[in-house]
Amino acid sequence: MDLNIIFTNRRTGNHDSTESSRTDFQRDFDRIIFSSAFRRLQNKTQVFPLPGSVFVHNRLTHSLEVSSVGRSLGSIAGEFISEKFKQELTENSRNFYLHNLSNVVAAACLCHDVGNPAFGHSGEDAIASYFEKNETDLKPKFSEKEWADLVNFEGNANAIRVLTHQKQGKDEGGIQLTFTALASIAKYPCEAVAKKKGVLHRKKFGFFQNEKETFLGIAKHTAMIEESANPAVFKRHPFVWLVEAADDICYNIIDMEDAHRLGIVSTSDCENLFFELIKSENENTKRVEQKLVSLTDENERISYLRAKVINALINKSIEIYTENFDKILDGTLDKALLDFYKNENPALQEIERFSIKEIYGHKAVVEIENAGYNVMYELLNHFVPPILKPKDWRKSYDKMALKLLPKQFLYEEESDYRKVLGVVDFVSGMTDNYATDLYRKIKGIDIGMTV
Repeated sequence: MDLNIIFTNRRTGNHDSTESSRTDFQRDFDRIIFSSAFRRLQNKTQVFPLPGSVFVHNRLTHSLEVSSVGRSLGSIAGEFISEKFKQELTENSRNFYLHNLSNVVAAACLCHDVGNPAFGHSGEDAIASYFEKNETDLKPKFSEKEWADLVNFEGNANAIRVLTHQKQGKDEGGIQLTFTALASIAKYPCEAVAKKKGVLHRKKFGFFQNEKETFLGIAKHTAMIEESANPAVFKRHPFVWLVEAADDICYNIIDMEDAHRLGIVSTSDCENLFFELIKSENENTKRVEQKLVSLTDENERISYLRAKVINALINKSIEIYTENFDKILDGTLDKALLDFYKNENPALQEIERFSIKEIYGHKAVVEIENAGYNVMYELLNHFVPPILKPKDWRKSYDKMALKLLPKQFLYEEESDYRKVLGVVDFVSGMTDNYATDLYRKIKGIDIGMTV
């Protein structure tokens, strides 16, 4: 893979680059920050339902922190690439790796979750399950590849749609990010029919049929390695590994900190888990212990240890990235960076085991997942049957349901596939609160006028 041609400032929507004091990759970051899809993340569940008085992470604060970690990873990786391959890089390329790879990774991290629906993974499950459970009535309306998109609904694929799709009455190219930023979030660069368990880059899928041509353009202009043309499958772009590592670092560690703030995990358990990981990396543990003595506030002690752990994981991720860089370039690496480390580090294994048992299985988390599943499922059930009926077959209740669907999501003259994607766009874009409120109103649980 030629490192000189795996990045580009070309954008979706075929918009030419304009002169600016910011680079194109800095502008990506800013466009995401000011987008409505990013703002909506502030009211989407990360792990815990938003509890009110205790502030835990939502999808937006999670994305900001992942972006911060990603910027560090991109900066260090950029220095490594510019130095190791200085004889092969053009002046423009060396400048990119030294000064802009960090911006690309930060922007990609910022938007990696914009396709995730409300209520975390249970929201994804609800959308996929709706179509699966109604297969007899719905499947005949779609092609094999279109149906695969719906029964395997995936937040990663939806992110590409959210960021690139031209909605009704909106500008071409979505929010018009560079192909480089978009390639960097494609953890699973294949279409739904190519999903394959046990293969990292095909564990899920990365784009809907509606965005297939857009994704092929992204792959072409960032020199992604093609594995198969039909079905379309590509090897991961080299920058994806850094975005994935940043995400893995944050959710492994931050969820533990949130659980501590909520009283789900004791201070001693949290401190011991974090300290063991710090110790395993041969950090100056005596200095850490001295610092902890001076900190009497429990939350502050955990925050300090969390910062030390994240720093250790950043350094370890870069070490693994650079050691395996040749495999990354030729598309043969088959394990996430943090998974390499997890296999050799009992402390990180214990954090994961503890999180699965004590955090992700906690009653509050399970309750919100169950509630969220039902809310999302019922919202789809309210809108999908009416949108698929021919106009002259619709009853008054079908027409009333569709009046709740904003015009930008109505594709009346399009195929059944695009009509349904419009509904999925509407439902998957909802915040937790909006989805819950609308569910309660259409079910008659809350009756009253709102403007």
